[in-house]
Amino acid sequence: MSPIVLLSFLIGYFVVLIGISYLTSRGASDNSSFFIANRNSKWYFVAFGMIGTALSGVTFISVPGAVANSSFGYFQFVLGNAVGFVLIATILLPLYYRLNLISIYTYLEKRLGYWSYKSGAMIFLVSRVIGSAFRLYLVAIVLQKFIFDAWNVPFAATVAICLVLIWLYTHRGGLKTIVITDTLQTVFLLSSVLLSIWFISRSLNMNLMETFEAVKESSYSKMFFWEDFMGNKTHFLKHFFGGIFVTIAMTGLDQDLMQKNLSCKNIREAQMNMLTFTVVFVFINIFFLSVGALLYQYAAANGIDVTALRTPDHLFPEIALNHLNIIPAIVFMLGLTAATFATTDSALTALTTSFCVDFLGFDKKEDKNDAGLIHTRHIVHVAFSVIMLLVILVFRVINDDSVVNAIFRAAGYTYGPLLGLFAFGMANKRSVKDRFVPFICLISPAITYVIDSNSVAWTGYAMGFELIIVNAAITFILLLITSRPGSVGLTEMLLKVDEQGAKQKQTTY
Repeated sequence: MSPIVLLSFLIGYFVVLIGISYLTSRGASDNSSFFIANRNSKWYFVAFGMIGTALSGVTFISVPGAVANSSFGYFQFVLGNAVGFVLIATILLPLYYRLNLISIYTYLEKRLGYWSYKSGAMIFLVSRVIGSAFRLYLVAIVLQKFIFDAWNVPFAATVAICLVLIWLYTHRGGLKTIVITDTLQTVFLLSSVLLSIWFISRSLNMNLMETFEAVKESSYSKMFFWEDFMGNKTHFLKHFFGGIFVTIAMTGLDQDLMQKNLSCKNIREAQMNMLTFTVVFVFINIFFLSVGALLYQYAAANGIDVTALRTPDHLFPEIALNHLNIIPAIVFMLGLTAATFATTDSALTALTTSFCVDFLGFDKKEDKNDAGLIHTRHIVHVAFSVIMLLVILVFRVINDDSVVNAIFRAAGYTYGPLLGLFAFGMANKRSVKDRFVPFICLISPAITYVIDSNSVAWTGYAMGFELIIVNAAITFILLLITSRPGSVGLTEMLLKVDEQGAKQKQTTY
């Protein structure tokens, strides 16, 4: 596959996105449209666009590649994800809409206090920067290998080019633009994975039914693992419950994906969005796992040495770009680009929103759309792009594992305290010692790391994705130990919000 052809495709792709940005941001580039799209997003656009945001390049490359080591065991985690999405729709979304939040971490200030609020927001900023850097790194190494190495472009420049292109189509319209661009990118993503299955099947001389049977009967199709609960990281219960809590933390307590839900007109549409998204999410992951099984069968049939690849993440791009013809290669690049930039663009917007609201207090300003505030927002947006570039360069130096595993392991450490904070606030009426909370949020991951590093030696138990549950539980316990009775509980807080709303209506009338 010629690098110049791939580069031309990439340029054309971003020309389309920049054109959409121009159309969606005309006359509406204020902070309200950037942060929450004026709360006027169509739920079906949000639901469809969230597929691309949630899946990302990690799913597109790393999930198929990981099939060799864990078969279809990842689907256990996906089932846990589905339960987590339902819990978000029925528990967290009603809370966020009742409190009329722009940043979901404002809840922590209302319930626990100033330092709890800042701790939660900072956890999100760190977690999302790391997570998004992982995702963009995965695509950057593919672009570097198959496009930019042809002109000896440094890896740092490749990443910088990606971030500049994202900034160009998001800096004005923000979320209002992203709702539309993510919808388009999800179309590309879904089309790509389905067409990839078709192209690989044709290369193996199989029709649709033969492909289904080949995947079903392959050695990779084992989906549920019940053996050796203590020593097996892929045991069903570890994956399933880990999937539930990772989803609650990385989606329900994440400003990025919740920001899209909060842009819907009302709670009913936001819940319809989340539940529709859940159904599609489960099925599309089955297709990605099927792609993985077909890729390894293709490699075996064509004498491709998969052990020569640096990581399993390289299998899909290696076959698509070096062994299939030009159409499958373009389809692959289309899906990979769409998956990654649908994630990164919304992440940069969410990071900008959280910092502007949670640390610069935009929501407390009398004129939220003041020209000075808009200028500050632009500076913050650029700053997070630079930070993400630096994190990606660090990750390139230290990473030696499949990214899909690395990203969820990292989430267990970074999102665990956030999950513990929200759980504590919603589960009881106790008041925390607010000034201690930042220290608790640092101590909990440290204790979790010690347990994770020694659990096999101490007990023979190998910790998997349920690491986030342990981290959250430690945070919860430390908050409980340092708390005291007599605070306002969740129910009382919501009643106060309702009373304030009723008074405002009476004053208006």
